[in-house]
Amino acid sequence: MFTSIEGRSVVVTGGTKGIGKGIARVFARAGAQVLVTGRDADTAAATAKELTALGGGPVTYAVADVSRAEDNAQVAETAIERQGGIDVVCANAGIFPAAKLAAMTEEDIDIMFGINVKGTILAVRACLPALITSGRGRVILTSSITGPITGYPGWSHYGASKAAQLGYMRSAAIELAPHGITVNAVLPGNIATEGMAERGEDHRRSMEASIPLGRLGEADEIGNAALFLATDEAAYITGQALAVDGGQVLPESFAALE
Repeated sequence: MFTSIEGRSVVVTGGTKGIGKGIARVFARAGAQVLVTGRDADTAAATAKELTALGGGPVTYAVADVSRAEDNAQVAETAIERQGGIDVVCANAGIFPAAKLAAMTEEDIDIMFGINVKGTILAVRACLPALITSGRGRVILTSSITGPITGYPGWSHYGASKAAQLGYMRSAAIELAPHGITVNAVLPGNIATEGMAERGEDHRRSMEASIPLGRLGEADEIGNAALFLATDEAAYITGQALAVDGGQVLPESFAALE
């Protein structure tokens, strides 16, 4: 039986939809106080209301762009004010627009890295004093199998940003270890989110065919992995990347699945 995290203060960036919403839902069900961030106030408010109604810990929201230092500072201040501190930061906010190499613009690259990499670093930095004060701080990054392990045409800049998160994670884990703060990452495979649904049923079926477990993952399953990394029982795990992908990275080829 894991030690309860009831009452602990959790910040989930990009927590208003998709994987981030699943992470927030799992922590709220476990009784944590959760602050979700997003760039759209209406979506954020609706998510906070929906997740609070499930019972467990309260869920509130803050509107923020993680690529802006001042927004991250305000999020940290809000979490401390509403929740009494910060114990867990789930740096989940990320984007994944596709662009083939020949058509990719400098702006495409800047926006991708501004949110996925810079946003991760700024979010953690803003929460760092409160994490140190906590004495049991946890940082959990949402990376991806794309980049660190696999590749996909059109997502070279996305894959590069997700691999960069792991480079950040390893050095941050060493630097923050003297404060008792662990830094780990979850690497989702193909997850049933709004973004996946937008790509159509044919894309979904092709993805499912490449996964040994034969299905897409659920956002809550990423949340479960994040929750474990936030527990007292995971206190000796740091600088690690956990793939949660139904075995997608395992087959050498489709022939292995026949």
